[in-house]
Amino acid sequence: MKVIIVGCTHAGTITATQILKQHPETDVTIYERNDNVSFLSCGIAVYLSGDVGDPDAMFYSSPEELAQLGANVHMQHNVTNIDPKTKTVKVTNLVTGEEKTDHYDKLVDTTGSWPIIPPIDGINSDHVFLCKNYHHAKKLFAAAKDAQRVVVIGGGYIGVELVEAYTRQNKDVTLIDGAPRMLHKYFDQKYTDRIQQQFKDHGATLAFNQKVTAFKDHDNGVTVETDKGSFDADMAILCVGFRPNTDLLKGKVKMHDNGAIVTNEYMQSSDPDIYAAGDSTSVHYNPTGKDAYIPLATNAIRQGTIVGVNIFGNKMRDMGTQSSSGLNLYGTTMVSSGLTLENARNAGIDAESVTIEDNYRPEFMPSTEKVLMTLVWNKKTRQIIGGQLMSKYDVAQSAGVLSLCIQDKHTIDYLAFVDMLFQPNFDRPFNYLNILAQAAVAKADK
Repeated sequence: MKVIIVGCTHAGTITATQILKQHPETDVTIYERNDNVSFLSCGIAVYLSGDVGDPDAMFYSSPEELAQLGANVHMQHNVTNIDPKTKTVKVTNLVTGEEKTDHYDKLVDTTGSWPIIPPIDGINSDHVFLCKNYHHAKKLFAAAKDAQRVVVIGGGYIGVELVEAYTRQNKDVTLIDGAPRMLHKYFDQKYTDRIQQQFKDHGATLAFNQKVTAFKDHDNGVTVETDKGSFDADMAILCVGFRPNTDLLKGKVKMHDNGAIVTNEYMQSSDPDIYAAGDSTSVHYNPTGKDAYIPLATNAIRQGTIVGVNIFGNKMRDMGTQSSSGLNLYGTTMVSSGLTLENARNAGIDAESVTIEDNYRPEFMPSTEKVLMTLVWNKKTRQIIGGQLMSKYDVAQSAGVLSLCIQDKHTIDYLAFVDMLFQPNFDRPFNYLNILAQAAVAKADK
């Protein structure tokens, strides 16, 4: 069997590895238009902050490693057309300009995503940067050396991490977003109010409820104009989201309105010989029971593994996602899984939530930390559909517990008394998640 993989970041790398480890006799051909594979872009902020000195350490595979497994790896090769009827692809060698046609039995689209670039006047300025891949990271690192004034556009995960990284380097940083607060898709206002104060304490300027209207070059910098004012900067970074990079299959397989490829639970597109994984496709979002576009490395790696198995017969089903994610900002851990109450109600779910704050371990210990935590549940079924935690203590892995509860449709009653370890170094006789769920039960039973 010949399998062509188009694109090779997370999902493509894992798909190829899975196939060749289980079926080394398979003819696996990879076409990647960049000169690298498997870059963990979620590590860009820790590189730019100086916490990690070498961005090359963020690669977990390489063209050479994939070739050693048996893949035919073609870097800097751009697939320009896919013909499902003839099962062929047209490819251009970006170094030599040579064009060729190749044939497949099965094709895997792992072309990923690309930053959304709004049609704003002046957006092609040399002082406006993107933040997505290895080369973007290198450019940002070089540009920031001589930059003191930085404007970041977009208050999602990437944007706020960049703001934190640059304020820690004592740069003058402004965050612009059209929403009234940062991270509003993932956290309630009580959480964002607290973390925003930390940003202010570290010198960041927060410009919310503002829409960027133009970029205007001046001397060695750029002026970022909004509908409410303007901000002079040495560099501006655009972080307003991502779109599926799926133009090659447009009109050839079923897609969502945003261009994400529709797949079944086996990661198979509407064409049975074309699979898709990673940022080029949607995922089944368990809290709502519907498909959603959630471009996360965790989804890409999981889906890539599933595709690698199912190429030889559909055996492994995708379990869906809770979109669990986390941040560490100024030493504060913030994690979430599933829906906020606002998002749940916007999705038409009759939901309720409770928010409490408690110490993660007993007060008689030499030290402890407060944990701010929220649980969201379906009022009719009492099933948990979301949660958030925030603390100076590392509560990150608790998001995994919440994710499992959502995945397996557990109720607030279950989490309230499910057995967890107790040892005063680590937690209280009831773990703080037990205490949170008990508060939810008490509210639900009123």
